Amino acid sequence: MFNKSSSTMPGGRDRQASLRQPNHRWKVLGLGVAANASFSAAFSGLPTTAVFMRSDYHLGNAELGLVLGLLGLGIALSELPWGLLTDRLGDRRVLLSGLGATAAALVLMALFAAPTHSHVPGLPWLAAGMLVVGLMGGSVNGASGRAVMSWFREGERGLAMSIRQTAVPLGGGLGALVLPTLAGWGGFASVYALLALLCAVTALFAWHWLHEPPSDVVAPAAAAKKSLPAAATAGNPLRDGLVWRIAIAIGVLCAPQLAVLTFATIFLHDFSHAGVATISATIVAIQVGAIVMRIWSGRWTDRNGNRRAYMRTCSQLTALIFAALAVIVVFAGSGPQHAGVTAAIIVMLLLGGICGSAWHGVAYAELATLAGAQRAGTALGMANTCVFVTMFVTPLAIPALLAAWSWPAVWVVGSICALIALPLFPRPEPTVARMKVQAA
Repeated sequence: MFNKSSSTMPGGRDRQASLRQPNHRWKVLGLGVAANASFSAAFSGLPTTAVFMRSDYHLGNAELGLVLGLLGLGIALSELPWGLLTDRLGDRRVLLSGLGATAAALVLMALFAAPTHSHVPGLPWLAAGMLVVGLMGGSVNGASGRAVMSWFREGERGLAMSIRQTAVPLGGGLGALVLPTLAGWGGFASVYALLALLCAVTALFAWHWLHEPPSDVVAPAAAAKKSLPAAATAGNPLRDGLVWRIAIAIGVLCAPQLAVLTFATIFLHDFSHAGVATISATIVAIQVGAIVMRIWSGRWTDRNGNRRAYMRTCSQLTALIFAALAVIVVFAGSGPQHAGVTAAIIVMLLLGGICGSAWHGVAYAELATLAGAQRAGTALGMANTCVFVTMFVTPLAIPALLAAWSWPAVWVVGSICALIALPLFPRPEPTVARMKVQAA
């Protein structure tokens, strides 16, 4: 962490000068993107290896759902504690320790939980490894988000947080592009080793770049904070009903997106009989589209002061798209599909995955702004806890829905979740537009 004594330490003056450079905040933002992308490559990338994981570990759909869900459960259990620690100890300490521990957990999985020609680890080893990776990786989201909130002022935070949130589809897209091929060619030991290397390299950059902003850099952000509504200066986000509403809405609206990320590979393989290349290309396209839309939406809502309206619109569109996907799947049936039907299914998956992801940065910026920069770690931890509870439940619920009904039921439930999130997002207020004008 940056502190007053750093100027007396070797290189301290140079560090202070570097931190005061206008472009240093962009280094912090880049680091936030890298940290989230390195971990996203694990929690969003590993599900794209589901076909190989199911065969290499000799798993059924229910066991596969449990394994993928435990990764989300680990993150859900640790997000809020990591967020509280971030607000107490600072983002630097938490991010360094979390990235280092995540890399260590992945190395252990490469050594002891990867199948070989002579030995297939039991389900408990794989499940425990996924849980531990999630517990350690939960540190990344809140710590990087608080760092971004500390270095950027209101009027820029929507764009900054949206750029940071592009890390999730960026890491997931890279994972979808690389991990399935790597799993098929080198096995899961190489998959876990690559993910560990990404976390370790990011930790080195965090050690070099991530420090608390000097007081004269924080001052403009503090001045902008005075124009925020009372909720932004409240003491404890855990006692703020509006913060909880947005956090829960974020978690619920993640269900359709996570249904695509966790089981789209199985859906396209089993239902549409698509090949690995088609499946990987579809997932990569979803992630690239999400990156573009998150950046655009962050900039657009910063300019127009309409974050809440945008979040509600995304909820409505997601509900419509997933309902349409369910209808197409019903008419497609379970037999051989016409190429046009398969293309229509892929297009709807693309639209649903992108629309289900576009709002993330906007929602996180709104949530962190309400809580205030000094409490952003806690507020983001609350939201991420809700998100990864959903990530735990979704892979468990989908096999149950498939066993009881069929794939249309999966997409209908995704549409229902988007409708449930809609009233939880608060309606737009005139003060939102005034906040933008004042901050500008």
